[in-house]
Amino acid sequence: MNPRFKSKNFYCRVYVEDTDFQGVVYHANYLKYLERARSQFLIENNLSQTDAMSKGNESYVVKSINLSYYYSAVLEDDLTVSTEIELVSKARTIFFQSVLNAKNDTLICKGEVEVCFINNDSGKPKAFPLGLLKLFKN
Repeated sequence: MNPRFKSKNFYCRVYVEDTDFQGVVYHANYLKYLERARSQFLIENNLSQTDAMSKGNESYVVKSINLSYYYSAVLEDDLTVSTEIELVSKARTIFFQSVLNAKNDTLICKGEVEVCFINNDSGKPKAFPLGLLKLFKN
C-alpha cells in the first residue's frame, strides 16, 4: 500500500435542498459533498480542472465509487468531509473520504472514490499534472 496524503477538511452545512420531506439528507447528496471536497483539494493546490480541460483537453474522471452509510445527516447539520488520497499510479488515485457530523464527530458516510486522469480525445489514461504528483513526494 502506498502512503496517503491528507487533505484539508472540507466543511459544509445541510440545507433544505439537500433533504427529503422529513429533513433527512438524500443518499445521493453525499456524493456531492465528496465531490466538492475533492474539487476543493484541487483548487487549494492550484490544479485547475477548467485549465486541464481547455488547455490540455484532459479531465479527472471517476472510475468507481464505493459508499457505506452509517447515520443520517439532517437539516442544518454542519458536516466535515475528511479526505486522504493514495496515489496508485501516475494516472490513478483513490480518495478515502468520510462525512462526519461536525458537532459530535459521528460518522455519517464513508467512501472510496477511484479517480483517473485522461486525455479527452483518446479516452486513455494520462499522467496527472506534475503539481499533483509532487504532493505525494513531500
